[in-house]
Amino acid sequence: MNDLPPLPDKDWLLARVGPSRAAWDRSQRPAQIEPAGPGEESVWDYPRPPELRPAPGRARVVHGGCEIASSDRALRIVETAGAPVYLLPPEDVRMDLLVPNDHVTVCEWKGAAVHFDLVMPGARVADAAFAYPDPLDDLGQGYGRIAGWIAFYPARVDACFVGDEQVRPQPGGYYAGWVTDAIKGPIKGDPGTEGW
Repeated sequence: MNDLPPLPDKDWLLARVGPSRAAWDRSQRPAQIEPAGPGEESVWDYPRPPELRPAPGRARVVHGGCEIASSDRALRIVETAGAPVYLLPPEDVRMDLLVPNDHVTVCEWKGAAVHFDLVMPGARVADAAFAYPDPLDDLGQGYGRIAGWIAFYPARVDACFVGDEQVRPQPGGYYAGWVTDAIKGPIKGDPGTEGW
């Protein structure tokens, strides 16, 4: 990954995210949690700090009639209250269509993320994807495994799939979670869910 914006120093970053990590209150849960049946997962059973798990099927991203990414090696990050975020190895992504921009965000668990515009003939989709070039790995969760792997926002591309199922975007527009029929909530993202 060339031409990436500068990332914050990891020691500085760890000092900044410490209070956010400590502030999360496990007791803040919605009143009605959907039950998960066989073959289903509740976002309320996901851990925090987040955990990396294999994707349950081939992950694909399509935009403008073009397959942007396709991988049977994808990983997903699962975290309490959120839909899984799918990360694909860059070898399985059309990296020639992704242009890094100056947008850098910070996750209190995984560190600094750089964002990419999806650039195709006649179209540019701002912030369509992101990656953690140098993830925090102080918690022993193995986040270093996803260095440079690409996550797509399903709301910003035409379609994302897990196996044959087209996913739905996580509510609210901020998060990059992929919602399938097997995921039970409620899922954070909408107004009023900020404490989840």
